[in-house]
Amino acid sequence: MKALILGICFAFAIGGMSAQTTAWQPSAGHTQMTIWPGAVPDARPVAKPETATTVTETKSLVAGKPWVEVDNVSRPTMTVYKPTGKNTGAAVVVFPGGGYEELAIDLEGTEACDWLTAKGITCVLLKYRVPAPRSDPYWGAYPQSPIALEDAQRTLGLVRFHAAEWHIDPHKIGVMGFSAGGHLVAAMSVHFDRLYTTVDAADKESCRPDFAVAIYPGHLSFGEEKLERPELNPDIREHLTRQAPPTFLLQNEDDDSDNVDDSLVYYIALKNAGVPVEMHLYAQGGHAFGLRRTKLPVTRWPELVETWLGTLGMISE
Repeated sequence: MKALILGICFAFAIGGMSAQTTAWQPSAGHTQMTIWPGAVPDARPVAKPETATTVTETKSLVAGKPWVEVDNVSRPTMTVYKPTGKNTGAAVVVFPGGGYEELAIDLEGTEACDWLTAKGITCVLLKYRVPAPRSDPYWGAYPQSPIALEDAQRTLGLVRFHAAEWHIDPHKIGVMGFSAGGHLVAAMSVHFDRLYTTVDAADKESCRPDFAVAIYPGHLSFGEEKLERPELNPDIREHLTRQAPPTFLLQNEDDDSDNVDDSLVYYIALKNAGVPVEMHLYAQGGHAFGLRRTKLPVTRWPELVETWLGTLGMISE
């Protein structure tokens, strides 16, 4: 078909239509940059090329709107979004969720960047490698080969390396993630030694975030089944120190994808380590709502984050 010349095809699903492109592209005026200058470390083969699918099935809509799912990412990229409001000097690296199997690239990515840049914050959207190999289910869903964490560490170092060029304060660089991306936030908060061999000068910069925001994080509580006394995932617990950055946590008690225990056990561990942490729990709201506003109070969470960042001195209150 002629449409194939443009590299676009259409896939039909029961209950709706999903449009697929060969790979995700940012909006006009923004350019993806590969984060690895050569071969990616710990490369894993992928069965299919990267695809971006607009999910339009009625049952999958979020706040009545479709969203874009990116699959089979083998070449990670970052896209820098400059502040549209008065530059605060702060920057946030955003990790979309998707269970380390896919990325909700707009719902938990570009839409977060639109909000942050309007507040004068530079936003860096990381398209990290998925799917990532899973470990034994008993230990949670953290990848056996932590390729997503390698991508995240590399990206934060790059942002700090380019801080002057991008008009960023190198001491005001944080991370924000949703669902599995929230787990990646926690991993970044405890793993300050790079898991890969140094590539260039950017890897000499610290990859410790200055603050961390985990929205309905997953894979933090121990085990697949709910325990009487849930514990923090050992990969996080065994590396957590008081050097972890100030952290913001948000989750719903009716979250049926990632149990509220994920936030609770991490909150307790951070408190015990002497790390400043703020947690907000809501009775209703479910999972994977991103920044899309509904009548539910939890969807006003961006205002809470803005206030919290002001108390840290990252932005003006």
